Amino acid sequence: MLDYSNTSIQKISVHQVGNKTNGEAIKLSKAPLDSSDEKVHRLLKKFFLHSFTTPEFYNFTFTNENFELNPLYNFASQVFDSPKLFHANTMNIAKHLYELSIHPNIKSGDLFVAYFSKINMLDEITEAIGIFKSETRQEFLKVNVNSDGFQLYYEDGINIEKLDKGCLIFNTDRDKGYKVCIIDKSNKAGEAQYWVDSFLQLKHCSDDYHFTKDFLDITKNFVTNQLSEEFEVSKADKIDLLNRSVEYFKSHDSFDKNDFEKEVFQDKAMIKSFQNFDEIYREENEIELDDNFDISAQAVKKQSKIFKSVLKLDKNFHIYIHGNKELIEKGVENDGRKFYKIYFDEES
Repeated sequence: MLDYSNTSIQKISVHQVGNKTNGEAIKLSKAPLDSSDEKVHRLLKKFFLHSFTTPEFYNFTFTNENFELNPLYNFASQVFDSPKLFHANTMNIAKHLYELSIHPNIKSGDLFVAYFSKINMLDEITEAIGIFKSETRQEFLKVNVNSDGFQLYYEDGINIEKLDKGCLIFNTDRDKGYKVCIIDKSNKAGEAQYWVDSFLQLKHCSDDYHFTKDFLDITKNFVTNQLSEEFEVSKADKIDLLNRSVEYFKSHDSFDKNDFEKEVFQDKAMIKSFQNFDEIYREENEIELDDNFDISAQAVKKQSKIFKSVLKLDKNFHIYIHGNKELIEKGVENDGRKFYKIYFDEES
């Protein structure tokens, strides 16, 4: 968790970054912005930070995973080592982004770079560099009162409730490529991935959050996509396995792969199938994952939302299965119609 209650913006610079391929320019400011006005400071802090409540953490990486060659890693290091170099490095960051803005669908926008102090990250007080790109300008109505009555104007501006792209680089874990978290609310098409893949160049941190998240992803993919290729299982059986998987993570503080397999899959053939799938999935997706780790409740809460527990029957019924699958029975009538029989004690 992140706590910004005591955080302040020490420095802030803004530049305009166009799309190089479309012939748009880059406009660099000569000096940092003046954000001494208390209200402006408060609004900027909300605009930059309110979306980073429960972030996932990443590390910088680069070719052959040598993060020290990553340009953003080096720009951030120079600022952390010598804050007086802040504005010069914000220009370097803007130039680097401009050189990568080559897909014709990449939008131009305002690039803000801020230096924060006293961010509470996982109970550690640290500094951070924030990089934020605002690509969407909105029209706002404004009413002015004068001696003749009222006048209505419109202005173009930035909606502080909507941050398009952002990242926070925390001054911690420098020897691993810093801790970084991101926001990218653009679409997921290829041209949008330049922010994470080309500009920032990040990889998931090897921490309990990502171990938990990745293992739940592997389990979900096995149950939903692979299981029926090898075993005769109903949709209710699949839902039951998914429910048992999530329940294991909710009811244990630490994860043990062998215990998980026995408790969730139980059948030896199914366990062997899962182990084969797990090995191939990790290799194909370049996932580094321990077989024993402390479970992240935050990751479980987030991932459990995508574990479907709904059995859809034509367009007439949805059955939500949350517990014992022995209380639901599937059958076929003599005329070929399929049915589910559900057992229960109380109705509410």
